[in-house]
Amino acid sequence: MTETPLVHIENLNVEFPLGRKLLGKPPVLKAVNGVSMDIMPGQFYGLVGESGSGKTTLGRAILKAVPISSGKILFDDGKVSYDLGTISQPDLKNYRKLAQLIFQDPYAALSPRMTVRDIIAEPLEVMEITKSREETDERVREIASKCRLNLEHLRRFPHAFSGGQRQRISIARTLVCNPDFVVADESVAALDVSIQADILNLLKSLQSQLGLTFMFISHDLSVVTHICDHVAVMYLGTLVESAPTRKLFSNPRHPYTKALLSSIPSLDPDDSKKAQKLEGEIPSPVNPPSGCKFHTRCIFAEDRCQREVPEWRELSQNHAVACHFAEKLASAS
Repeated sequence: MTETPLVHIENLNVEFPLGRKLLGKPPVLKAVNGVSMDIMPGQFYGLVGESGSGKTTLGRAILKAVPISSGKILFDDGKVSYDLGTISQPDLKNYRKLAQLIFQDPYAALSPRMTVRDIIAEPLEVMEITKSREETDERVREIASKCRLNLEHLRRFPHAFSGGQRQRISIARTLVCNPDFVVADESVAALDVSIQADILNLLKSLQSQLGLTFMFISHDLSVVTHICDHVAVMYLGTLVESAPTRKLFSNPRHPYTKALLSSIPSLDPDDSKKAQKLEGEIPSPVNPPSGCKFHTRCIFAEDRCQREVPEWRELSQNHAVACHFAEKLASAS
C-alpha cells in the first residue's frame, strides 16, 4: 500500500494578467505552468532554480496565498483533506493552522514595535488557538525553547537581536500553531554562512521533533544537498527534473540541472572541473520560447526542441525529467 502524499499538485497554473489592452486579451505572466508533484509526509522537499523561475509563487500557491488559475492542489494529513481550488473560507482558516511560511528576510519579517513574546503569540491569538493568556504564554515559552531562544529574549524587541536570532524568532512564530507543513522560502539566504549552518541544523532538528514536512526553496545547491532528501528543479515556471537528492546530484539528466550543479564551488584545490556557463538571460515568462523553454540556452538543443514541448517522464524510480535527450546527456556525463 503506497503512502498518501501530504501535498498533491496536478497540472498547476498560476497566471497574473498585466494591465489592460484595448484590442484582444491583456498580456499574461505565466509564473507557474503545468507543474505536478507529490510531497510526502515527513519529507524535506527542495525546490531550486534561478531567480524568476517561479519557486516562490509555487510555494505561495500551496499556502493559498496567491490565486490558482487552474489545476489541483490537494492537502491530506490523514485527518482532514482540502482541495485548495475550491476550499471554503472556514476551511481555509483551519488550513492556515496546518500550513505555514518562514520568510526570507528576518529583518523585514518582524514588527519592530512588538516584543518577541507578542510576535510569537500573534498567530495563536489571531487564529484563536489558545483560550487564555496563561495558555498562550505556556505555548510561546515551549516553542521558544525548542527554537533555542532564552526566556529573557521574550521581553525584548527585534532590534536587539542578530540576523540568526531573528530568524529563530521567525521560525518560532511559524511553528507555534503546530503546523504539519512549512514552506521555507530562502530562509537562510540573508544570513552569514556560519549562521546558515546553525539555522539548517535547527530546522532539521525541529523536523524530527515535531514530525514536520518542509518545502525548502533555495537557489543555493550546496545548502539543498545538506538538508533535503528530494529535489525538484524549476525553470521559467515549469519543472525540468525531480529526483532524490543523491540521485540528482550524482546523475543529473537535464542540461539545466547539470549547469546548476557544475556551478557549485569545489573545496578541492586540485579540482580542474570548470563550470558549465549558461549563455544569455532567463527568458521573459510573459513571452516564453516555443517548445522546450530551455532551448535558447541549451548546448544540446536541436530543431526538435524549438517545436516540441518535452514530455514529463519518469526515467527510473522517483526520477523524472522533461528533456528530449535525457539519455544522451547521461552518456555524455
